Amino acid sequence: MDILLKQGALDVFTQSVMMKKSRPGILLTVICPVDKIDICEEIIFRETTTLGIRQSIEKRSILEREIKIVNTKYGEVRVKIATKGKGDNKTIINVHPEYEDCSAIALKFNQPLTTIQKIALESFYSIS
Repeated sequence: MDILLKQGALDVFTQSVMMKKSRPGILLTVICPVDKIDICEEIIFRETTTLGIRQSIEKRSILEREIKIVNTKYGEVRVKIATKGKGDNKTIINVHPEYEDCSAIALKFNQPLTTIQKIALESFYSIS
């Protein structure tokens, strides 16, 4: 549901579930900031057949993120670097190439997505 993401939801996903009386159903999960709950609820009621919404407030821990561009033999790829700590205590926790960049390159050059992701990571680590 792209409209939820455009209105500020952080993530939206569905899962197939078995409802009461063994009826198949779809569980819609929307993760959003507290200040976006009302607009997300409005969209869900308007765009789905649901008659009710269950809500829970969760604590969220996030890592600092920065984007760097790496050059590969196929072109530039943005790489997201997740870190923890500050200054001299800053530690890289995770590095991941941006899906959209890798996917576009994979299609353009008829290469597997995983190959492009691997090449992007190799480029990142060779300059780090």
